[in-house]
Amino acid sequence: MCRQSAIVCLTKSPTAAQRGVNGVVERLAVLRDPRDRRGRRHSLVSVLLTACCAVLAGARSYLAVGQWARHAPLDALARLGVRAAGPLGVRRAPSTSTIRRILTLVCPGGLADLLGCDPAGARHLAVDGKAARGSRTDTGAAAHLLSAVLEGGRTVSQLRVPDKTTEVTGFTKLPAPFDLAGVVVTADALHTHRDHARWLVEAKKAHYLLVIKRNQPTLHTALRLLPWKEVTVRRYDREAGHGRRETRTVRTLTVTGLGLDFPHVTQTAKIHRHRTDLKTGKITRETVYAITDLTAREASPQAIGQLARAQWGIEAVHHVRDTTFGEDASKIRTGHGPENMATLRSFAISTLRTAGHDTIAAGLREVSYTPFTRPLDLIGLP
Repeated sequence: MCRQSAIVCLTKSPTAAQRGVNGVVERLAVLRDPRDRRGRRHSLVSVLLTACCAVLAGARSYLAVGQWARHAPLDALARLGVRAAGPLGVRRAPSTSTIRRILTLVCPGGLADLLGCDPAGARHLAVDGKAARGSRTDTGAAAHLLSAVLEGGRTVSQLRVPDKTTEVTGFTKLPAPFDLAGVVVTADALHTHRDHARWLVEAKKAHYLLVIKRNQPTLHTALRLLPWKEVTVRRYDREAGHGRRETRTVRTLTVTGLGLDFPHVTQTAKIHRHRTDLKTGKITRETVYAITDLTAREASPQAIGQLARAQWGIEAVHHVRDTTFGEDASKIRTGHGPENMATLRSFAISTLRTAGHDTIAAGLREVSYTPFTRPLDLIGLP
């Protein structure tokens, strides 16, 4: 059974060798076609490539993907793998209903893994969840998606959290198939669990940086009572932007031998944020504690501050999916549709980031000027 399916899916997850194949066409060919063998006019790969390119061109819905396909010229359809039919060799684009049917049925775990990036050798991996609010129905909750994102906003994979459970149940399932040796995994306080830390260090040979809040009262109190005033090594960062001026102070303390009840903990950090709203003059202060298995030699206060800030990168990806792609406003809610469309949006963001676009909205505008050639070039179609 697919490890990433909240709805029962009997497809096996792709292997490391299948995920490592060069070329998006070859990777997507691994997926099993969920349709009946009879009556297939379009291959699964050609329909998925059509959806990928349409989303890269700015499509937000099944209807928009179908419209993009309907207006695609013959040379674009040929590059997408749409087969020629009839004596004249005419290529007919897949219809909106075909696209909808496939995105509703195709294995979401396999699609997310095969369109994601490989985290092997990366410095940092952030894990966080997001609800696709528009997928809520009268009888069911909105689809909740747990994602893993590398620095630079490139998504590794995602899974849909089963209803009536929390993100905690999917934390180890999400990155389980990937090589995380030497990678620092960060997450918010919801995932600060002893089993998670032990699994990362012992099973995956990775490192962790986890936030401690009052949901761990004993540990939070122990960190708060440490002799922070005596710490002389600090890191100051100042920046202005988004209508505010912010100063961050990071202090770290080695806690080996102090008896903190958490597996493999070596350092703890106190991060103090001082923000000033440039318009209203309102001042806010926030103090956050974090723990890590990295030693002081492996992670200085500057490195700890950078890792803590890198966790915000996954929130930036979720923000782009909401504002630029309208994910929260999307009413796609049937079958595997919500998670598969989210995967296509994340793939578009990763592709544009890799192409050098810092602003996704600007990248989509540039792609829209040549909507039937630029998306195909970006994903490497011949």
